[in-house]
Amino acid sequence: MAVSFLCCFRGIRKVCLPVTTVVGFSFLLTWIFILYQPTPGPGIIQRLGWQAWESVDPQGASSTGNTDTVSNEGSHSGGNVDLPSDVDWWNVSTTQENIDYGSFPLDTWNPLLPHNTGLSELAVARCVVNPEVAPPSLCFPHSTSEQDAIKGKWVRVEPNLNMEAGFVSGYLHIYYRRTRRQDVNLITDIKLLPDKEEPFPLENWKKAETSLRSGVISAPPLFLWYRLGKTASEMTPEEKKNIITEIDIDFGDDDPWYGFEKLQPPTTIGHNRIQDAFVVIRRGVKLPPRAPPLHFSRDGKFKVLQVADLHFSVSPGVCRDTEIECTSGGDNVTMTLLSRILEIEKPDLVVFTGDQLNGQGTSWDPMSVLAKFAKVVYRHKLPWAAVFGNHDEEDGVSKEAQMMLMKALPYSVVDRGPKDVHGVGNYVLKVKSADPSKTQLLTLYFLDSGSYSKGWLDWFGFFNPTEYDYFREASESASISQIERPFHPDTAKDLGHNFQVRQGEDQLAPNNRRLAKPNALMFFHIPLPEAYSTPDIDPQSKKPLDVGTHGQEKPGNAKKNGGMFENGILRAMESDHTGNGRALEVKAIGNGHCHITENCRRVKGVWFCFGGGSSYSGYGKIGFDRRFRVYEISDYGETIKTWKRTEHDDIVDEMILAGTGAAPLPSV
Repeated sequence: MAVSFLCCFRGIRKVCLPVTTVVGFSFLLTWIFILYQPTPGPGIIQRLGWQAWESVDPQGASSTGNTDTVSNEGSHSGGNVDLPSDVDWWNVSTTQENIDYGSFPLDTWNPLLPHNTGLSELAVARCVVNPEVAPPSLCFPHSTSEQDAIKGKWVRVEPNLNMEAGFVSGYLHIYYRRTRRQDVNLITDIKLLPDKEEPFPLENWKKAETSLRSGVISAPPLFLWYRLGKTASEMTPEEKKNIITEIDIDFGDDDPWYGFEKLQPPTTIGHNRIQDAFVVIRRGVKLPPRAPPLHFSRDGKFKVLQVADLHFSVSPGVCRDTEIECTSGGDNVTMTLLSRILEIEKPDLVVFTGDQLNGQGTSWDPMSVLAKFAKVVYRHKLPWAAVFGNHDEEDGVSKEAQMMLMKALPYSVVDRGPKDVHGVGNYVLKVKSADPSKTQLLTLYFLDSGSYSKGWLDWFGFFNPTEYDYFREASESASISQIERPFHPDTAKDLGHNFQVRQGEDQLAPNNRRLAKPNALMFFHIPLPEAYSTPDIDPQSKKPLDVGTHGQEKPGNAKKNGGMFENGILRAMESDHTGNGRALEVKAIGNGHCHITENCRRVKGVWFCFGGGSSYSGYGKIGFDRRFRVYEISDYGETIKTWKRTEHDDIVDEMILAGTGAAPLPSV
């Protein structure tokens, strides 16, 4: 009997144990994922980081991080959004932009980051050795772990205030602390005052004890004062927009970087070849306006203005090879000229074709120079693109760093391009139709032609095989699709975006229709050797197709031919269909580099066009006007016309490169 009972108990246990386990585990999962709803406690407003238990706004702690929305005036969206029938697709402004401020590092100086976190303390420190290689304890202001946790770690503003004061002056830097804590007073104002002067009233003002001119012999002391305002938790949203969020140093007398303001007086007073140095500050968050998507006008036109070889410096520059009065400096006179040309021509895109920086020891602070060269264009609210020249990298600042700076400027459409391709700034821009179809009607290629090669025989750089492979792959890829040409705009906007009736059977004659890629223009700085080859002959006039001034200077091409023309450009066709006559996709190439060469020469069906020097700060020739090349693309991308506009407003060598009226192409 006892044995039977034990056997029965063992049987029940074998069944109940797994059933109980499954049921218990099910209850546990139900409790964790459904029933358990914890109430917010003190820990939800705390975040553990190098600032120990820094307090943050609990409403900002969301699954998307510490984000905020910021107005971005002038920005546009080209996305596929449903628009009212009377609104153009490219003219949709994006008034709010989400920024994950919580992802920005607090202990790194980067003036391009749109920090919304304020500064809590400032200091000025001088060091006899370069702080970049010295241990922090030698050059940084004194601090403790407790101070770092509350106010933030010391961050060095990288530009040296004594950069032009000589070696014996040492390294003089501004340092600041940045914090996200809600219980720390934040800086709301900064003043620069001579010795024995104080702000009035003195309440809440603090003084950095080291002079901003320390180490400079015979320079009168100048001290930095800063005012502490409310804590972040006490500030209203409007007050937070006025706190100091970034500090930088600007050299030269021109305007500072977008969003920054200069503090007077200069810390270094310019004289002879020495330039003024200024402390510049940013209040709140100021995002640069973005360019609208590139598009043709309603009547099928798009205009490009080429600006070649500015050669700008930190200083106002020096006018070269000109008879005009130039007391304000070559850079300033050039900007005045460029502004007038923009008002006359009214381009849709401005292209800088290299040597924006003069190099040669004069462009040692690229942020000051880059803030200057594009200023005239973005003040006209015009999109602009750029490629690099051989002088842009001369003063030791990499193209990578310059590209990041240019991308952060208003209305910039530049791009770094793929990293597996030689050079920086290999990218493509697509210009689309104004109708709702947003059909690509023009392709703009931008390439980095290099600078100086390492050998004595190959003085200028040349294209690397990865670049013409990149161009050919970009051209042949699905990203540049064939369209039905010539293009006719969609006139059925009122029927909705999904009803496409453009280019129907009743719009084009069958014998004129073809499927092909849009026409393309290409821009890079140093010309190819083929730009100096024997030009094509016009079969009608029997004259060489070579229009404009050349031969006043030596050829500026690389001595080594990298094969870009034969292996890249001549292999990129409008279409693989033999019935289209094997027409080339790239119709014209725009170059700079040679300041007193400005001709257009057609070689094997491709036009090589020089811009001619656009700047008084670059070399020229007495009697040879500064000029700007214009490309006008009309008939929805089918016709390409070019001319030069000179400093005296003369239009020179107006000619048609492609389309109706152009010289016939050579037979293949």
